[in-house]
Amino acid sequence: MKKFSKMSIILMIMALILVFTGCGQKVESGDVNNGTNEGDNVDVEVASKIDAIKAAGKIVLGTSADYPPYEFHKEVDGKDTIVGFDIEIAKEIAKDLGVELEIKDMDFDGLILALNADKVDFVLAGMTPDPERDVEFSQIYYKALQGVVIKADNKDVYKTVEDLTGKKIGAQKGAIQEKIAVSEIKDLELKALAKIPDLVLEVKHNKIDAVVMEKPVAEAYADRHDDLMLMDLTFEDAEGGSAVAIKKGNTDLVEVINKTLDRLMEDGSVDKYVVEAIEMVD
Repeated sequence: MKKFSKMSIILMIMALILVFTGCGQKVESGDVNNGTNEGDNVDVEVASKIDAIKAAGKIVLGTSADYPPYEFHKEVDGKDTIVGFDIEIAKEIAKDLGVELEIKDMDFDGLILALNADKVDFVLAGMTPDPERDVEFSQIYYKALQGVVIKADNKDVYKTVEDLTGKKIGAQKGAIQEKIAVSEIKDLELKALAKIPDLVLEVKHNKIDAVVMEKPVAEAYADRHDDLMLMDLTFEDAEGGSAVAIKKGNTDLVEVINKTLDRLMEDGSVDKYVVEAIEMVD
């Protein structure tokens, strides 16, 4: 019995030795892994935006397709299609990246929110590079004057900017035209709406007196509606024109987009897209 107890003790000691040896090996194994896989103890490098886009096989454009000739809806081959010269530029950006273009249409004032929430990769919407928007901007790809649309019946009433003093003036919500209207027209009553067609209807129904919008857009609407006209009045865009918006930090995407824009401006493609888009406006 005594002998059996000694044997039991010996076995217990051996078992404990094996347990501690195993633990020691695990620790050493962990040390070896930590030594050979140093990346386990450091932050994983975040893939670039370009890498993410190429991995997805597509780039997602955010736009507000109510702004001819920049972007607008048109029936093409029996199908509702978003067209415009911004869209042609976006197609070229996608082509240069070797990916497909996906378009998300939304209200203009929601575009920056969507961009910063990573719901879209870039924004093309006739957008002025306003520092308050807190995003990256490409170089300017198009410059346009600001025009004023009124009812044709009021052509003898509104001839000068002074005639608009104290009147109800419309502008697209979140767009630079809000600021331009306020700075150029005295004592106005500003009405900002998300969509240009809604502002046009406000003019048609005498709910507002005029709408400030980029001149090519104003010309497009005046040409499409006999009861509207463009005032012989323009405002300069002090901010400098339209640019592509990209989320802050995505500098690699900014560089690629600027290269595409350089090419399109140098070979005259942007001007060609503008003319073609204006011709498509019904």
